[in-house]
Amino acid sequence: MKGNGDRIGGIAGWLLLLAALSCPASATPLAGRDYLVTGAPTSEQAPQRHCTPAMRAGLTERVEIPAPPGGWSGAPQAINVFNIFAGEVRVHHGDREICGRMHDARTRDSRFRAGVGMVVVPPAGNREPIQVGWETPLKPGWIPTVRIGAPSPVQQFDTARLLVRTACVAIAIALAFMALMGFLSTRDRAFFGYTLLCALSVLGQSVLSGLSGYPEPWLPVDGQESRWLVAFSCLGLPVLLYVMWLLVGGPRIWPATRRWLPWLTAGLCALGLATVWLPPAGLSRLATAMDAGFVIGCTSVFALGLALLRRHRADATAALAAVLPFLTMAAMDLADSGLLIEYRVEAIQLSITWFLTVSAYVLNLRLGQLRRQRDEMRALADTDELTGLPNRRAGLKRLEQHMRDARAVDDTLAVGFLDIDLFKRINDVHGHEAGDRVLVAVAATLTAAVRDPADVIRMGGEEFLVLLPGIGGATARARLEAMRSQVSAAGTALGIDGLAVTASIGLATLAAEDADAASLLRRADEAMYRAKRAGRDQVVDAESVHGAHH
Repeated sequence: MKGNGDRIGGIAGWLLLLAALSCPASATPLAGRDYLVTGAPTSEQAPQRHCTPAMRAGLTERVEIPAPPGGWSGAPQAINVFNIFAGEVRVHHGDREICGRMHDARTRDSRFRAGVGMVVVPPAGNREPIQVGWETPLKPGWIPTVRIGAPSPVQQFDTARLLVRTACVAIAIALAFMALMGFLSTRDRAFFGYTLLCALSVLGQSVLSGLSGYPEPWLPVDGQESRWLVAFSCLGLPVLLYVMWLLVGGPRIWPATRRWLPWLTAGLCALGLATVWLPPAGLSRLATAMDAGFVIGCTSVFALGLALLRRHRADATAALAAVLPFLTMAAMDLADSGLLIEYRVEAIQLSITWFLTVSAYVLNLRLGQLRRQRDEMRALADTDELTGLPNRRAGLKRLEQHMRDARAVDDTLAVGFLDIDLFKRINDVHGHEAGDRVLVAVAATLTAAVRDPADVIRMGGEEFLVLLPGIGGATARARLEAMRSQVSAAGTALGIDGLAVTASIGLATLAAEDADAASLLRRADEAMYRAKRAGRDQVVDAESVHGAHH
């Protein structure tokens, strides 16, 4: 019934969602049987803007793209400028010029989404170069790249880069939600910390890639791009190194780092606040120092991971995988790789995404471990240590479930309350070790006689409960009689001189007046005591007036 209700609720939810989605369409004035028009006419001009003298004065870096030999062909030329991390970009040819900022998509030509670009049509034979200008980069290696060509390929290339940048941010958001769900289910601080790391990654990547201004600015970055970038470097790089140190198992190798490393990480993160007061030259030095420290930290983690891997510590593999992309970027930077210069933003974002993915994998392993520990603790709480049977608490839960199931389908349910006769004498005469062996043997005998071992419960001491779902009356009595005989045989099989094991069993069948498990158990317990008073080693049905002797 519950499953049908869930399915009906799910279908109703989908129908409500479809109805909600259809409402705007039905409310649109320009709607017909075969078309739908949304939006409204606008008086807003094209988004690109012309440059002011103040903008031109700030463009300290310039490059000229010369015309081909023989002059321009007369075909349209698309120019797109990437990796402008701060400030304005100016593209100029003849009487055409635009200025735009990476962190405000409203200032850019809408045909270019990952860069600042323009399409010009130089007259055939014209030799005037296309000029591109930008502000001084934050760091010497972080230079822009300019792509020129036919409009369609350049725009497709631009769109592909936007997709990569957006996908990396989307993955970080998805991982953050998954980690948050893990935290809510486990209350483990590692999941909450990972959620914050993903959130920091989303903001940092958005500023790095210019997505903070797409389609409209949603972070107050404009004009302060350098400070935002350095601030996120101070916040993000120490945290990444700290997580790498955890992944490689550093706190287990050097326990002292548990005390001072979090404080060092917090101190480095606090440098991000200092970017508010630093002059541009100080920002550049701080950014360069953070990058150098990050490379040194990554190298140290990688070396430690290799050393642990040689000692057959497989858990170091995740740390090596997480740090490898950053070290590859550092090596390419030292080699002045043109590939890295052109795709620096995408390389950084993909490295961060890979790092977050590896960390999520480790978190999933941790989640599995936490679940196993929870299951083990639950099993310990519900299991009798000596016999391995469900204990009284777990047994009562199972009995209640059997009672609900039986009443739901109008089925029968019988229980047998078994007590080992004269068990105290067994302990006194043969010792407690022999008594434990008897309990284990009885438990094994009873579980072998039922379909589901979970239907045999140790209620405490020498008392056991046997659940017989779907059985009642004479059939239940016959099953319990067989168990009584098997218990005696199991005691004999122990081979202890002078030991005789018998059991008194009380049988009760679920009745309409049994309001709860306690009522059913009470009738079975009373029947067991009647079996004791009648001479032991027999089965007595609670429905009978007199105990039936074996």
